[in-house]
Amino acid sequence: MTTCNPLQVQAFDTADVAEQIRATPGWVQHYQQMSPGHFAGRVRYLDLQGVEIYEEQMNTRVEQNFSAPEGSLAFCFDRSDNALYVLNGESRNIWITPENYQEIAVVFGPEFVQRHGLNVARLEGLFMAPLNSGQNALFSRWLSGTLTRLAQTLDPPSKEALTQQLLEDCLYILDNACVCLDRGGLQRRAEERAVMKRIGEWAADAPEDTLNLLELSQVAGVSLRQLQHAFKAYTGMTPTHWLRLRRLNSARRELLSRTAMDTTVAEVAMHWSFWHLGRFSSSYRALFNELPSQTLARTPCGATGRG
Repeated sequence: MTTCNPLQVQAFDTADVAEQIRATPGWVQHYQQMSPGHFAGRVRYLDLQGVEIYEEQMNTRVEQNFSAPEGSLAFCFDRSDNALYVLNGESRNIWITPENYQEIAVVFGPEFVQRHGLNVARLEGLFMAPLNSGQNALFSRWLSGTLTRLAQTLDPPSKEALTQQLLEDCLYILDNACVCLDRGGLQRRAEERAVMKRIGEWAADAPEDTLNLLELSQVAGVSLRQLQHAFKAYTGMTPTHWLRLRRLNSARRELLSRTAMDTTVAEVAMHWSFWHLGRFSSSYRALFNELPSQTLARTPCGATGRG
């Protein structure tokens, strides 16, 4: 038993993107599955009272539309490309993870940020830019190993010592990563991010709305060509494919929330503008590895009483 350990690492295994969101409290998030297969995820979480550590794993590609907790400063280490992404709580961010994604993040809460004089405004221009450093992979492995050791030991370090080390290490890595930045690439990334930010704000404010391609470019405030470039850079897919995957995810959420007593697969398909039932079922099965009728047969989300 490890009940004597005051640094308690929590672990959650998830089978749906909605469960993955519930396992990361405090974040404003909207997830959608973007590649085929049964979703399988895992989250490990450590609360250091003012500083939090998250480790997230997901097997399928997932669109993440999210904001860090307000007033916080987050250092997110993408273990697929060993890049550091710095986030704040004042802007929404959207991107699509690769398959078999792994990330580990250190989140400094608002009180910690203020108490240590961390002037977040000085990092403007760096948020969500891929920051590369030879230290990223080393730190990620060390931090993941630390979560594993803390889950097993009865003699953990003090919270104060661990939080201070996390702060010093993250700032050291940031300092080294900034030296390697390509300013031209950073400017392009900022422009593409501005486009995706507008898309992300629309998607968060109206998660169940649907648009066509030209309406989407109007939301983004750019030409169709600029929209295509931004999507290619940020998601690796076309806007049209993104819109279709978005509708399939919306259909899945509706199927999970309803029963066969009050709706049919055909009604849900037509609600999300899938007019050919056979093609809808085929596309749905290709993405989620099950037929829409199988999803509808499940117990509706929320009926199990899971908090």
